[in-house]
Amino acid sequence: MKFSVLALDYDGTIARDGVLDPVVRGAISELRAKGIVVLIVTGRILDELRRVAGDLHFVDGIVAENGAVIDFPASGYSTVVAKPAPQSFLEELRREGISFKAGQTIVDTDAANAPRVLEILRRLELPLVLAFNRGRLMVLPQTISKSTGVRETLKILRLSPHNAVAVGDAENDHELLQACEVGVAVAWGSEALKASADYVLPGEGPIAVAGYMRDLGNQRLVPMRQKTRRRLLLGHTDDGQPLALAVRGRNVLIAGDPKSGKSWIAGLLCEQLILYGYCLCIIDPEGDYTSLDALPGVTVFGGADPLPRPRDLMRALRHPDGSVVIDLSHTPHEEKLDYLRTLLPSLAKLRRATGLPHRIIVDEAHYFLHDANVPELLDLQLNGYTLVSYRPSELRHDVLLASEAIVVTRESDPKEVRALLALCHSCERGANEPQWEQLFGKLVIGEAIALPMTEEAEGQMRRIRLAPRLTPHVRHFAKYIDIPVTAGQAFVFWNNGLPTGRRARTLREFVAITEQEKASTLDGHLRRHDFSHWISGVFGDYPLANMMQSIESDYRAGKLTDVIARVSAAVRSRYEFTEPYPKCGS
Repeated sequence: MKFSVLALDYDGTIARDGVLDPVVRGAISELRAKGIVVLIVTGRILDELRRVAGDLHFVDGIVAENGAVIDFPASGYSTVVAKPAPQSFLEELRREGISFKAGQTIVDTDAANAPRVLEILRRLELPLVLAFNRGRLMVLPQTISKSTGVRETLKILRLSPHNAVAVGDAENDHELLQACEVGVAVAWGSEALKASADYVLPGEGPIAVAGYMRDLGNQRLVPMRQKTRRRLLLGHTDDGQPLALAVRGRNVLIAGDPKSGKSWIAGLLCEQLILYGYCLCIIDPEGDYTSLDALPGVTVFGGADPLPRPRDLMRALRHPDGSVVIDLSHTPHEEKLDYLRTLLPSLAKLRRATGLPHRIIVDEAHYFLHDANVPELLDLQLNGYTLVSYRPSELRHDVLLASEAIVVTRESDPKEVRALLALCHSCERGANEPQWEQLFGKLVIGEAIALPMTEEAEGQMRRIRLAPRLTPHVRHFAKYIDIPVTAGQAFVFWNNGLPTGRRARTLREFVAITEQEKASTLDGHLRRHDFSHWISGVFGDYPLANMMQSIESDYRAGKLTDVIARVSAAVRSRYEFTEPYPKCGS
């Protein structure tokens, strides 16, 4: 994944005794020149940071007071994301003779005062917590941490924490490291922090951080070969042990016979990535992934609707926590090919520029990724592709070789078994084709094998019973029938050239009114195709509009005697007519 953001703790990480190391300052300047956003994330009060660090324009943003205050030096915009400490608490500290500094939210004092401060909080019954930072104690609201401040900052900047690396040294940096894709603890810092970090940076002092920053800037990728906290559960092995893939920017291949559960596995991984907040683009030739729109931030394009233009799709994918499914199931094969030849390079270009989408999933990949032009379609240096295919042997050889994790469902074609065996010849000693054919051929629906080249398989064939899916069991209650359009877009009912006074702003209202009318009253609307034009033009529901147009045409041709019932049934078959929520007091 593209490296876009560096979040740095201040004291003890890049500064000593409050003084920013000049080598670090230079490294920050180099990163920003490459378009990488650099944030200072500190427990210090903002004015105090300005006093020790000077002009703060050397970074893009400041998260101060342990996450409670956000400041953007270039624009001068600053915001506080929590309430200030109650005056009663400050007065009690003064009364007890406890020396402290109060920021816009945080209260800072010596760590030795912790027992007395805790007793005051208990006595006053205040919803504040204690956070330690070496020899200092911070008192702050329960919901505030460096994580909350960083996430809010990235939200404002429209950036993703999954493109971010964080570096810290002390107790109050745990949440910071957890918030970013890779959390780095410095070797001279807290032992507990080092134990929970993804990576421990060797060396001594800020100069080591500066060197690490320059390495990140040269690679331009989030370092993904280190320990990771995020895992995607595939299922359980025969002995009941879970087998989960580490979330990394590697390429994944899912292979197997048609209708053997490949899309189930891909959807299983997608669900978990979406719930982790990754941005996905799922290319869905057969409409197998549309149920994912039951999950937060997922939008389905295509299907019976026109396919999105690449420009519109690029806009949708600029939301870091949003994902899109492109349903190509209603698109002729040649048009699919043409669409993908434009779409895939556009996605690769977008990822180079923004880091989004984090992962691209291509089902039925052999249809699209077998020609000599594949290098123009995929950016294999950035990785992050999941390819699903029942003909992996037809994928270009360099695409196959780029696969770092391979999961196979039932596979009965000897040609495909040979192709998979060739990929694993270096890590599966003594393997032979008949053994593999027998093993893959015995798999049933709900089973799969992680091949030895998959790191988590530890060099062996790992047979697993797949984990359950979420989305097939999640019912999506989008109440489209009750979403009103603007007054100017309402359907106005007329009869004999005069308005009846009845207007419909929702589909429920439209059905309720038409069911009360006679066919003769709606004659003009039906003959002019008013209903189908309104549904397509206002709601953009082209399948329903087509159904309505067919009803209107049959009516004009004199083929319908029950036109009211047909109009009502068309809408009711398209949407779930559950009862609306009762009004208050009813």
